[in-house]
This record gives sequence, C-alpha cells and structure tokens, in this order.
Amino acid sequence: MIPIKSERDLRIMRKSCEIAANVLDEICRLAAPGVSTWELDRAAKRIMEKHHCRSAEYKYKCGPLSYPGYVCISVNDQVIHGIGSKERILKDSDIVSFDCATIFQGFVGDNTRTVFIGEPSPEVRRLVETTAEALNLGIEMARPGNRVGDISAAIQKHVESRGFGIVREFTGHGVGRNMHEDPEVPNFGRAGTGPVLRPGMTLAIEPMTTMGSPEIFVGDDGWTVYTADGKPSCHIEHTVLVTESDPEILTLPTAG
Repeated sequence: MIPIKSERDLRIMRKSCEIAANVLDEICRLAAPGVSTWELDRAAKRIMEKHHCRSAEYKYKCGPLSYPGYVCISVNDQVIHGIGSKERILKDSDIVSFDCATIFQGFVGDNTRTVFIGEPSPEVRRLVETTAEALNLGIEMARPGNRVGDISAAIQKHVESRGFGIVREFTGHGVGRNMHEDPEVPNFGRAGTGPVLRPGMTLAIEPMTTMGSPEIFVGDDGWTVYTADGKPSCHIEHTVLVTESDPEILTLPTAG
C-alpha cells in the first residue's frame, strides 16, 4: 500500500527534507583532494548532530548485513552504497556521489548529489549533466493522475538518448516514515504503466547512470555496487511530493 501523507506529516517531512538537503550540502563542500572518504563520513555524523537529526543509513539492515557508515560515499566506478574508508583518498578528476538520508521527528529525507573533485573530463561532465537533466524530467512527470511509469520512461529516454546506461537492479522508491516505502520508482519502463500518482505521495526519484555498460556487481563488503566495466557512474536524487498540481522538490538546501 502506498502511504498518503497528511498535512501534519508533510509539515514535519518538509522540515526533515530541508535538513537532509542542508546536511548533504555541507558534506559536499568538504570533498577535496587529499581527504579520505572515512573523514567525510565522520564529518557527516557531526553535521547531522549539529542539525539535530540522525542517519537513516547507519546500521541499516539488509539481511544479515548492517551498513557501517553515516552516508553512502561512492567514488568513480562505485555506483551506490560505498563505505567511507581511511584508504580511499580523494584525488583530482575523481567523481563522488554522496547519498544522505536523515531522520528528523520520525520522517526521512533522502537525497544524493554527485560532485567533481577538481576538473572532470568532458565525458564525465556530460554524464553528470545528463543524469541531472533526466532527474528533472522525471520529477516533471510526478503529477496527479500520471503513473510511476511516466517518471521511469522520461528518465530512461533521456539517458539512453545520450548514449549512457541505466542501472536496473536498483530503483527509486517511496519515502516517509521509512526510508523505503511503496512504490518502487524504476529508472526505466513504459509510460502509462505502474501505480497512479496521487497528491500526498512522497517519492525518492534517483537515476543511477553509467558511462558504459549498465551491468553491475556487488563488492566483497556486501554493500558497494560497482560498474562491471570499471567505467564511472553517477547518482543524483531528490525527495519529491506529488501535489494537486506541480511537483514539489522537498530536498532543497537553505543553509548559507
């Protein structure tokens, strides 16, 4: 069943998502050559404490596994769920995605940004720009009476038209009192299919794209997902509210 948020729920969720966006913004500003991903993960914990929220990802359970980080930090060919490491030192030309989900007063705000360390290659820049454009096109379809497949098809069409791959094994999702709620929001599919969108639904829309093949594998830690061909990937995400009219992006930062 797809949860429909009440006005009270949405008041809290708007604040929760604003906090999540501000936390993500602060983390991204710290990413620089010579900084380890472990340092960034520890910094994320401190930033969350400052904002009076906690990580929705820390100790998140998947079968027997428990996620050890406060944010997911994925570098270059790591698609999602990368774990901060003292051995992983950022360097010029890296591409890094930060997936930050926080809990405030019982509601989750979920957002992801991919940033450049130094100057990216033209093709990497084009991958990130294409992913951001695809996300915006998907968000535009999050309107009452449309279907989940309309979001999926808009994302897939744009990404593949630019010659990039779409990861299919992982999807966007509903979000609210839990980090993962119904419905699933794939980044591929047919327009006019899937659940009907209704006002009060809150969705984490998050294209995951690849420079080359869309094939992936999970690393030995049981969490980190890599591109099979070792080429860079990109991941960008917003939490979005379906309203009576235009979609509302909830995860926009306000911190100066």
